[in-house]
Amino acid sequence: MAPDYENHAGTRPAAWRDDLTAGDDSPFAGRPEPDGEFTGRTLTYEVTGRIARITFNRPERGNAITADTPIELAAAVERADLDPRVHVIVVSGRGKGFCGGYDLSIFAENSFAPAEGVQPTEGTVLDPAVQAANHNPWATWDPMLDYAMMSRFNRGFASLLYANKPTVAKVHGFAIAGGTDIALYADQIICADDARIGYPPTRTWGIPAAGMWAHRIGDQRAKRLLFTGDSLSGKQAEEWGLAIEAPPADELDARTEELLQRISQVPINQLVMAKLALNSVLLSQGVANSGMISTVFDGISRHTREGYAFQLRAATAGFREAVRERDEPFNDWKRAQFDPPTDES
Repeated sequence: MAPDYENHAGTRPAAWRDDLTAGDDSPFAGRPEPDGEFTGRTLTYEVTGRIARITFNRPERGNAITADTPIELAAAVERADLDPRVHVIVVSGRGKGFCGGYDLSIFAENSFAPAEGVQPTEGTVLDPAVQAANHNPWATWDPMLDYAMMSRFNRGFASLLYANKPTVAKVHGFAIAGGTDIALYADQIICADDARIGYPPTRTWGIPAAGMWAHRIGDQRAKRLLFTGDSLSGKQAEEWGLAIEAPPADELDARTEELLQRISQVPINQLVMAKLALNSVLLSQGVANSGMISTVFDGISRHTREGYAFQLRAATAGFREAVRERDEPFNDWKRAQFDPPTDES
């Protein structure tokens, strides 16, 4: 067959900026567009132009993490990865902040009732009653039962890192505790200068399961945060290299859109190759191993003498009181409060 020079992409001005579906020579020519939106229990998904937007949607709970969150996040990322229209994926949160950590309302204060969700949990390792029994201070703890639960959260969050396409976390208000496990897996973090980012549960009852802190900001700075449970402001996050940019809160949306638009002008294949090449450095640093070890240690931290003391204090005095007692010596208790409050871990 003779070459069709007239219809070749090279005959069109700047054809490399065309959408992957554009032109008669596209592999997707004549094929229907994939579904561009859905609403889950914990987030929403929509495609606008070349941008896939994943938005945590539990503002009344500070977008706190539930058993549905990693499933829905991974499904949304996969949908964006497979959509030939999408060049870049952005994750953000509705309400007052990005994500306030794990929703412990089904575990804390002896409230162990199973919750309905997108994936049945009763009788599985995700069953709150099963995990409550495995957290009984007077019974035997099975660390691998704990790991089976927490590692699947990590796998869902890590979809942001292992996605083929670039991922951006837009952080406003707060990304605390488990919320940082999500944000730090993104390729780029852009945050408001007054945002709060940190993992205070390292003061007792928690180790960041994702294990990404040292990979993102280096050994000494990661230790500075995790040895104290202190948090960074958005501005400090930019100065420390955790965030790529930290504009004033009222400029965050506009600056994020500018970044997304710039990324979206680059062909998908170029973006994928650049990400794979740069991810190879993180993989050689051992990010998978860091996540495995950190997830095991997170379980251990909740089953030490001190961890049990915190758990029982939350059960008897209330979770907020236990957190107040944990944070008050560090003089950041009031800064740890959001309205409405979230249960962080």
